[in-house]
Amino acid sequence: MMVLVTGANGLIGANLCRVLLKQGYEVRALVRKSSDLSAIQDLRVEIVYGDVLQPETLFAAIAGCEFIFHVASVFSYWGITDTELEKTAVEGVTNILVASKTANARRVILTSSSVVFGCSTHTLVRSETDSPDESGSPAYCLSKLHQERTALKLANELDLDLVVVNPCMTVGPHDTKLSPSNGIIIAYLSDPFRTTFPGGCNIVSVEDVAKGHILAAEKGRRGERYLLGSENLEWSLIHRTIGELCGVSGPQLYANHTVSFLAATAHEMWAQFTGTRPTTTREQAKMVGQFYWYSHAKAQSELGYAPGSARAALATAIASLVSSRHVSVPLRQTLSLGREVYDARATLLKEKR
Repeated sequence: MMVLVTGANGLIGANLCRVLLKQGYEVRALVRKSSDLSAIQDLRVEIVYGDVLQPETLFAAIAGCEFIFHVASVFSYWGITDTELEKTAVEGVTNILVASKTANARRVILTSSSVVFGCSTHTLVRSETDSPDESGSPAYCLSKLHQERTALKLANELDLDLVVVNPCMTVGPHDTKLSPSNGIIIAYLSDPFRTTFPGGCNIVSVEDVAKGHILAAEKGRRGERYLLGSENLEWSLIHRTIGELCGVSGPQLYANHTVSFLAATAHEMWAQFTGTRPTTTREQAKMVGQFYWYSHAKAQSELGYAPGSARAALATAIASLVSSRHVSVPLRQTLSLGREVYDARATLLKEKR
């Protein structure tokens, strides 16, 4: 069976291509001509060039495909305007759905985000029945919410089979751009103060998220949404786990919302001065103190989704990151990687062969 993956060169897209191939699917990968294809260059996929904002490029890409995995999006808290975020999310999914209907695709699987279900100021686990507080949500969160609402409404109008998956904080290998989710690992390791902060999130392996996409395609119910996560952890435990896996101390400093915002401001100013990407931003600092905790019970019961542990997910992500350009040589020399990381690296090398 031929399937299409949009945004195939991104973190989730590249890993989804790999799992699809392992499960016997034929994969067509939609990417832009300017895209870095290093994450998928060694895969047996059919590369097609197009852009979700250019509808005339989509029909040929979708033609002959039964499942359309619409993964392409902008996951960033820096370097893009709110208008651009909104346009890519809403116009992109609109174009994909119209082209999928025209090409008689069997089903579209939309990659949304867990943030569309909101967050809490205390340790409340949220589910697919919850909603966010739109008044205080960052632009990225709002763009995903508007994307999902547009998709569900349009799919109903077009009589198109659509299933939505909502990944939590996804970490793992094949991340050429360094997504904000893997960026949390780099940010902590690069911080000389080993700072943590209040709140928490749900950490999940990108391979588990990729498998969840396929389960949703094969078993999901039309018009339903499925959270794809693993364990809900406080940031202090996440940072301590990263430290244990990398042989570094901490956390040593506990920053509140104000301190986090001031630090993020300094990071942004330095990034503008050096022409680099900040390791944390003011948009992300606004999320400090919130608990992005979610339940994957629906995906587990309806799809058979069974994720691994957050610690294993972090170990695999670290194994990939420390051998990438995202970790400088001086930083790498300060780390003393644990056995779990070396085991994860051995698995990644074996899969590459």
